[in-house]
Amino acid sequence: MSGQPRAHTAEGVVAGRWRGEHAVFRGIPYARPPVGQLRFQAPAPVEGWDGTRQATEFGPVVPQAGPTAEDSAGNDWLTLNVSTPALGSAGLPVLVWIHGGAYIAGASSDPMYDPAALTSAGLVVVSINYRVAAEGFVLVGGAPANRGFLDQIAALEWVRRNIAAFGGDPDQVTVAGQSAGAGSIAAMLTMERARGLFRRAIAHSVPGSLCTRALAEEVAAVLADRIGAAPDAEALSGIDPSRLAGELTALGADLSGHRQRWGRLAQTGVAVCPVLDGTVLTEPPWRALADGRTGGIELLVGHTRDEFRLFSVMMGRLGTFTEAEARTALDLFAPAPDGADAYRAAYPQATWEELLELVYSDALFRMPSLRLAQTNQAAGGTSFLFELRLAASASAAGGALGACHSLDVPLAFGTLDSPVGQYAFGDRPAPEVSAASRELRGGWVRFAMTGDPGWPAHEPERALTRVLDVESQTVPYPEEASRRIWEGHDPDPFDVTGRCVERSQTVAGRSRRSPS
Repeated sequence: MSGQPRAHTAEGVVAGRWRGEHAVFRGIPYARPPVGQLRFQAPAPVEGWDGTRQATEFGPVVPQAGPTAEDSAGNDWLTLNVSTPALGSAGLPVLVWIHGGAYIAGASSDPMYDPAALTSAGLVVVSINYRVAAEGFVLVGGAPANRGFLDQIAALEWVRRNIAAFGGDPDQVTVAGQSAGAGSIAAMLTMERARGLFRRAIAHSVPGSLCTRALAEEVAAVLADRIGAAPDAEALSGIDPSRLAGELTALGADLSGHRQRWGRLAQTGVAVCPVLDGTVLTEPPWRALADGRTGGIELLVGHTRDEFRLFSVMMGRLGTFTEAEARTALDLFAPAPDGADAYRAAYPQATWEELLELVYSDALFRMPSLRLAQTNQAAGGTSFLFELRLAASASAAGGALGACHSLDVPLAFGTLDSPVGQYAFGDRPAPEVSAASRELRGGWVRFAMTGDPGWPAHEPERALTRVLDVESQTVPYPEEASRRIWEGHDPDPFDVTGRCVERSQTVAGRSRRSPS
């Protein structure tokens, strides 16, 4: 094809590039760069431009924290990318991808998120960058909380305003995300401003990590003190973003010194997460859904069997966890008051390390995912559930990864040839890996187009779940022992140790208070 593909957005004309028969646009701004007086503020409307804006390269990576953080260059962080199979068409279903990264890292430019296979199947695919780490989720005085969520909503507003220019249907938008991206979607289900911006949602490995304002204020004060600044927007706006990100990384590595005060948050190894601030995020999504304050939608939810194994391997701790560490994990993360005993009774043959991995997998990802599916159904929506049991190849980490956190992402995108895909499944994926990838990717496409991924809904009577494995099958929920332990218990917000927070916990239909 000759010439660059062009699209006329409300802000101006953008010129992308051809990728085979697809038109690809990258680095389109959906809000103004959050610098100067705009730093730590809600995203400001993007300014229009005259002429044609080149949209051929990914936008700069947002300042990040953590051991896997990418370097940031430039400050035009709030950008998105569009891949469309038919630029001149109209009414194509749209999928908007929100990346994960523990709310402290991640970028839409990751090769694992290459949209080519999904675009070839007939979807207009949008991927976004949003503020993470200190820029997006540290509670800053004089600034709105959860700025990363506000960025995501601004990106969805851009999609609503402009996606028709790329062949997409603004009334057929599916949001999709994994880990922190899935947590973002769960949070948006409770936000009035997000209503009407998407019709369906796909959420892989929904995290249960939310924190109270009291805890978030303490974390912000400690972070600011490390820099020698006040924890407010005016003071922190003068701190170089890379320095602030570096200090947040250092704080995350030093959380052991705060365990007595910060409890479960300190145990996760990540210093920040979304905060229940009372304005942007008023309550946990499972509570809002269960109590009828937000309506259900068409929802596809999934988790992996061995969620925590990735972190055991990354930390170099696999095979070294002690009984004392397992007891601490059970005491902190198993549901009160007798969850630790319940785990030992439900899994009598498990080693202490296996119990540690079970409770971390359940508390951090598996049970929040299940609970979101259940409460969405109760709120009048339709939920579809899957579990990935297909393990990574024997060549990956010596065969230790199992069906770990994030393993489902290259399968869903069909990016088995990406660096992560090749590491997890080898240079030549086994036939069962390719088959699982085709099924999960096909489920995404069918769900975005019709609201049905191709397997039965997860209803209370049968609780059917699609298990993706060497031989995939639809069965009753496969983690029944953990489900029973958590029945009647929602994930608690992280809080300052010793404070009581109201749990979204219903026993015999009654809400009660329990210590965090």
